[in-house]
Amino acid sequence: MTLHEEFLRIIDADAQEALDLLIQLGKIPAPSHHEEKRAEFCKQWLESQGAKGVYIDEALNVIYPVGCTTDNPLVVYAAHTDVVFPDTEELPLRVEDGRVYCPGIGDDTLHVVALLMAAKYVAKNNLVPKDCGVLLVCNACEEGLGNLKGVRTLMDKFGSRVKEFITFDGPGTNIVNRAVGSKRYKVEIDTEGGHSYSRFGNRNAIAYLASLIDTLYTMKVPQRGRTTYNVGTISGGTSVNTIAQHAEMLYEFRSDDREDLAEMEAHFNAALDFYRTKGIQVTCTLMGDRPCGAPVDEEKHQALIDRADAALRTYRGVEPKLGSASTDCNIPLSMGIPSIMVPCGMGAGAHTRGEYIEIDSLIPGVKFATAMVMHHF
Repeated sequence: MTLHEEFLRIIDADAQEALDLLIQLGKIPAPSHHEEKRAEFCKQWLESQGAKGVYIDEALNVIYPVGCTTDNPLVVYAAHTDVVFPDTEELPLRVEDGRVYCPGIGDDTLHVVALLMAAKYVAKNNLVPKDCGVLLVCNACEEGLGNLKGVRTLMDKFGSRVKEFITFDGPGTNIVNRAVGSKRYKVEIDTEGGHSYSRFGNRNAIAYLASLIDTLYTMKVPQRGRTTYNVGTISGGTSVNTIAQHAEMLYEFRSDDREDLAEMEAHFNAALDFYRTKGIQVTCTLMGDRPCGAPVDEEKHQALIDRADAALRTYRGVEPKLGSASTDCNIPLSMGIPSIMVPCGMGAGAHTRGEYIEIDSLIPGVKFATAMVMHHF
């Protein structure tokens, strides 16, 4: 029996273990910056499978280094442990009609399970990579205002040695090979406010914020790439009979083109400066900064894409297309490192409390993830 045939047989035999692991892990809360419980679970689980040298770094990344010396080239396989939900108590999970329902179950718990199961096979068989070191990483802080802290920390330490970066993320069928950069800001406006009757005519922070939002929404986005913007939340004021002294919003703009992103930032800053000339206080705080991609070796990048494409067709039976998104790949792509995001299963409802994954897609996804990792052994 070949190594390839053996790992397929073992994965089929471990189907119930994979489902049990998904259910266990899915219940563990893991809001961005607070993945401690999941990190510790993943570390202990890997060690129970015989993995050596597993550690949790300062960013709460769980790192299993395989065949890594002090200076050899590295390939990274990652899946993020955090979810968008703020829950600190056990997440509600149910199994029903061939599906597992749970907040965060597809984004990204399913993919962490696929990575862990691939790591189990490596550990149980004491496998050694052929020509590089391999880092198997359950990383933190991919979602929202996590601001890619986990992968930033990882690349700060290992980036000069990393020759490929693959993240398992996002149920579906497509390969993400382009980075969507973004800037996220909290904008606060403060005025004198006052009583709505006796101080009528004083400036209202809500009115100025509304006017600023209208100004931002008049912009025609640049067309070099795909560029978008959004006001996600607004708040402010005290009561119905109070002229608001304070109002604030969260605003973001995104693009898969660096020049477009810079143009959006110039327009944003000009709008803020205009409102400052009116004598109101405008405070701007950067909440998130995700870079676009930099030039990358096209031949090496295409080779990585082709390998993932072939594995997705073989093990998951899908026909992938290429796309762009904001993922953990933003950081290595911004460094010119061939990087892709690839999905390990099917589901729907990402970033909602009705999120689910199809149980039948779990084992094909584990086979796909394992095949990708096994390329180096």
